[in-house]
Amino acid sequence: MAHRGLTFGIFLAPFHRQGENPTLALGRDIELIQWLDHLGYDEAWIGEHHSAGWELIASPELIIAAAAEKTKHIRLGSGVTSLPYHHPFLVAQRWVQLDHMTRGRAMLGCGPGALTSDAYMLGIKPALQRPRMLEAMDAIMALLKCEERVTMRTDWFEMNDARLHLAPYSDPHFEIAVASTITPFGMIAAGTHGVGVLSIGAGLPGGPEALASQWKIAEDAAAKAGKTVSRRKWRVVVTAHIAEDDEQALREVRAGERNETITYFEETLGRPPGRSDDPLTDGVKMGTTLVGSPETVIKGVHRLLDYSQGGFGGILFRAHEWATREQTMRSYELFARYVMPVFQGSLELPTASIAWARENRKQVFGDTPEAVRRAFTDFGAAVPDDFKQRTLGGRDV
Repeated sequence: MAHRGLTFGIFLAPFHRQGENPTLALGRDIELIQWLDHLGYDEAWIGEHHSAGWELIASPELIIAAAAEKTKHIRLGSGVTSLPYHHPFLVAQRWVQLDHMTRGRAMLGCGPGALTSDAYMLGIKPALQRPRMLEAMDAIMALLKCEERVTMRTDWFEMNDARLHLAPYSDPHFEIAVASTITPFGMIAAGTHGVGVLSIGAGLPGGPEALASQWKIAEDAAAKAGKTVSRRKWRVVVTAHIAEDDEQALREVRAGERNETITYFEETLGRPPGRSDDPLTDGVKMGTTLVGSPETVIKGVHRLLDYSQGGFGGILFRAHEWATREQTMRSYELFARYVMPVFQGSLELPTASIAWARENRKQVFGDTPEAVRRAFTDFGAAVPDDFKQRTLGGRDV
């Protein structure tokens, strides 16, 4: 069955426009995760940011803990934990605790930190963020082995005979993934440790075309380190919105997209490298912004799978508030009803069953009227004559 097992979820930064109640915005984030859990989505990855006013969640762990108490099935990860901002021993401890509290539904996403303004306030030079992330990952992976005590000294953290006092709930540990944008760094880090990938740069101009070459970087890094990487643990992050038809979907999101792009990504962040000045129009043309009817979005997912030259494990939608709350919730519902089943293999057997029944209708159902007639003649002494007459007349057969 083609693509059976493809997973779906969201990458929740989150993006909350200015001028709205931030307390209610954080509540909507948890409400959205509950809705996705109800609809059968597989995952939600929650971001960590500390400045610039839009991406309001400072601690993914707190959102994950709260959401875990209100959901049953959806897996919850950090998208991502900025490792240079935290002592790696404490990161490992917190995620082991979440692994237990969620009964194995917690996942650790790793990154160097997305907002330069966050690093600036913490006194971390941009050139140090990636090397420090690698050092932190080395420490975390060593701790999660739960074998020898770990001693490490770097220019920013120290561990002396460190060992976790609680083993992970998951065996051997919770899932780990590394964020990857447009540089080879994320893929190399993931391959070096044999962990998953969150391809955040897939929605940038040139991102789809680079998917196959990016994955090759991860495979090469894994081979060099004596590890392996699995495409099933590779998630591709894109932006999507679904309505009954293409025109309606574009109409619902255009104003909200313009507000986000201009006031946040241009006026606040100065348009980060690689980002288009019109991501909605350009993304729809490229096929990386999946805005349209279910049929249009299905075609878009197929294109992304083709670009990867071998497939990936899951798609994450960059959660946004381009549309109204009601339209956004409806979009996720339409995707769950009409798009997800196409890539999970759940439609193939019912469709085949219908086709078989139609093709063999005369052979399979041809004897039914006679069987009903025999039921009356052989066993129907107690059946009223008027009911028998209506049934044998064909009205109820």
